[in-house]
Amino acid sequence: MSKETEAGALRPQLVMSASDHGRLMALAEATARRSPLVARLLLEEVDRADVVPAGQVPADVVAVGSFVEFHDATTNETRRVQVVLPGEADIAAGRISVLSLVGAGLMGLPVGQAIDWPTQDGRVRRLTVLRVDAPAPGASGPGGGSGAAIAMT
Repeated sequence: MSKETEAGALRPQLVMSASDHGRLMALAEATARRSPLVARLLLEEVDRADVVPAGQVPADVVAVGSFVEFHDATTNETRRVQVVLPGEADIAAGRISVLSLVGAGLMGLPVGQAIDWPTQDGRVRRLTVLRVDAPAPGASGPGGGSGAAIAMT
């Protein structure tokens, strides 16, 4: 994004568990050469997040494994996805990687909050979190996968 776009972009406060924070930092650093834009954006978001113990993350905040209903103002579409670690991603099943642009943009956002987030082609779109449901037990747990990222624009 250009400096003008970044200055006018909506970047709300984020909340992340210490475990998600650590995993996302490691994933972003590991993927920096393959996906520099996603890695940079994810690191920026992780750096500005309020990090709290896992049990203190509000239930309405997007975390690894969360089911999220969000609205994309650019396409005027509402979608429901699960944000997962890269090895668990399956676009056909509605599981998007935290290393996709949409997955990275949703991390740490609470219900009702929106973020202006880039697309692969450099445009900016507004994503608004409408609903967050807790992950199923064991979903994206500490032993989660680390396979190829699924890109979603």
